[in-house]
Amino acid sequence: MATIRQVTEIPGPKSRAMVARREAATPRGAAKATTIAIERAEGAVVTDVDGNVYLDFAGGIGVLAVGHCPPNVVNAIKDQAEKLIHMCAIVATYEPYVQVAELLNEVTPGNFQKKTVLLNSGSEANEAAISIARSYTGRQGVIVFENAYHGRTNLTLAMTSKYALFKKGFGPFAPEIYRLPFPYLYRRPEAMTEEQYIDDMIARLEHAMIAQIDPESVAAIVIETVQGEGGFIPTPPRFLQKIRDLCTQHGIVMISDEVQCGFGRTGRMFAVEHYGIAPDLIVMAKSLAAGMPLAAVTGRAEIMDAPHPGGLGGTYSGNPVACAAAIESINMIRQPEFLRRAEAVGERIRKAMTDLQQEVELIGDVRGLGPMILVEFVLDRDEKTPASAQPPLIVAEAMKHGVILMRAGIYTNGIRFLPPLNMTDEQIDEALAVISEAIRVVNAQVFPEPARLMV
Repeated sequence: MATIRQVTEIPGPKSRAMVARREAATPRGAAKATTIAIERAEGAVVTDVDGNVYLDFAGGIGVLAVGHCPPNVVNAIKDQAEKLIHMCAIVATYEPYVQVAELLNEVTPGNFQKKTVLLNSGSEANEAAISIARSYTGRQGVIVFENAYHGRTNLTLAMTSKYALFKKGFGPFAPEIYRLPFPYLYRRPEAMTEEQYIDDMIARLEHAMIAQIDPESVAAIVIETVQGEGGFIPTPPRFLQKIRDLCTQHGIVMISDEVQCGFGRTGRMFAVEHYGIAPDLIVMAKSLAAGMPLAAVTGRAEIMDAPHPGGLGGTYSGNPVACAAAIESINMIRQPEFLRRAEAVGERIRKAMTDLQQEVELIGDVRGLGPMILVEFVLDRDEKTPASAQPPLIVAEAMKHGVILMRAGIYTNGIRFLPPLNMTDEQIDEALAVISEAIRVVNAQVFPEPARLMV
């Protein structure tokens, strides 16, 4: 039986009215990807205020690995709210805070003693990780990479690569940030093989340690194991290993930003587990607490202990209600059967999109790691000209027929797949049918002649 149900035009009258109120009450900079207003949601199913029912392939931008409102999380939130809503971990200690820290020390990669600090958002956690690394090393320099997204605070905006969408008009930004090229395999020079291109990226990384900053001045190298906003670009294994080796050699703190790619999103608890590499610090948020605001930095105990007492934390960091949700979320995602299901979800999506690639000229690349998949659209497959105007049309077309999507990519020319990782095959297939047809519709607008493919 179909899940999607349309009872009004989309957006319906109640959605339009609520969105109009939002636009009147909030600044235009707080943008929105769709024009629908939501009343309730469960699992992968979302119902708007007009009664239209959708399948969610945006997942709160990667927050809902366990889906909307899982009953065990909801019950944990209710139980905790009846006992303690807020105390502030700076003031006193409470069980959920300690339990989340213990769980993260246990499930994060690395066979060494760890400690965890809890925070509120991915941006805040990335900034805390830099403070910890600088305190531990006594150095200031931070190396980041092109295409990266690390947050919206001043320091993390300095670390973030995509300028026009996130940084325009907001400078000056924090100093001592050094941005280096990242191996974007799909867009490598035509004359280079993948291995030659990775060799070149490694050579550029090594050269930067002479031309841009001495390694003895580098506090941290921060890398998304799979770039998120930049376009779901997995770090090539040899490149990530080179970063690990450089950090070990020069006493640099290796920080893995797994805000978007962590907690089952790639079919492993953490994306870096695919590589057999343990970072010194790992930054987490999004699906950590099933939609409640919570973030964390976990890492080597001696590094985590470097900041002075009072140097870390905040008023709401590690809120007990958010921690109660996180305990349930972590224990759901860590189960082998959950991770196996995540892998199966990814295989189903990848096959559908790679099959569609044979038919649709607009699709240039289908990539990702496990179920963290993105389709990149191009106007010319040979030139790889970014089709930046088309993803919003695809998002709008899919939404009209009951599927919620988000775009991504350094050129904003991709559609990312971030569904709940425990949705059913029937729901996946229903959503993929809508998405595929939306892509076909937009493809026909760009290439009105029969496709002359192909791959």
